[in-house]
Amino acid sequence: MKIMSGNSNLPLARAIAAYLELPLTDASVRRFADEEIFVEIHENVRGEDVFIVQPTSYPVNDNLMELLIGVDALRRASAKRITAVIPYFGYARQDRKPGPRTPISAKLVANLITEAGADRVLCVDLHAGQIQGFFDIPTDNLFAAPVMAADIQARYGDQSLMVVSPDVGGVVRARSLAKRLDNAPLAIVDKRRDRPGQSEVMNIIGEVKGRACILIDDIIDSGGTLCNAAQALMDEGAASVTAYITHGVLSGAAVSRVTNSALKELVITDSILATDAARDSGKIRILTIAPLIGEAIRRIADESSVSSLFD
Repeated sequence: MKIMSGNSNLPLARAIAAYLELPLTDASVRRFADEEIFVEIHENVRGEDVFIVQPTSYPVNDNLMELLIGVDALRRASAKRITAVIPYFGYARQDRKPGPRTPISAKLVANLITEAGADRVLCVDLHAGQIQGFFDIPTDNLFAAPVMAADIQARYGDQSLMVVSPDVGGVVRARSLAKRLDNAPLAIVDKRRDRPGQSEVMNIIGEVKGRACILIDDIIDSGGTLCNAAQALMDEGAASVTAYITHGVLSGAAVSRVTNSALKELVITDSILATDAARDSGKIRILTIAPLIGEAIRRIADESSVSSLFD
């Protein structure tokens, strides 16, 4: 098999290749003067099982086009099977019609990836499980929970833990993590969102007083919801609040907001390449999911079970 990467997150691609003890495929992704994207593969991939690593994070449209053009280049180079490895799936939050005359952009992107020539897709913590059904090709959705649970046990295992979902929609994810933490108790933040990008915390469902609270979610974007939830938990008497989030989008003033919040620490994965501001923040720590993705790639190439990774 071969591992190829776009420009979105080269450090992650290199770490995955290192885990698999393979070199990255020699390819170049560059732009013409008018910003058109051009992909050129400099080695033979005919008959190969190729995995192209490209999270579609900011700038999402550029990175998505790099992925599509890379897949097309591999297809035209006669690769035997092309797997799009998308650690962060952009447009995932547009997975349904929230109102009349609005798009379901996640489905559109799934169609684009399929039509470009991908034979398989590998993602991490999709925002909504039904996005798997948007693809008409095999799609594996990996979970960062085992990586997070190991880190939580190592750092907070001796404390009285409480897993907290920042909203009702994330209860399934929070419950799954709680089970991995020796069936830790669960709390829910009940919030009301008045308009996109802003939220108001209403109350806490569960007794969090004196507990080390672990907030769990898949995406942190502006950070408003998470910071409001952390403050509400501290107001209810929590001993500390730490957030574990898979995808650190961290747009706008999110890093500053997290730094000045009641959070003890924000832990994100390297599914998205962290900005300098995020890396320099004393409150943000990055966990790598390269071994998780690398092992999944190995199992796909070997035609063995991927789901057993999470047993």
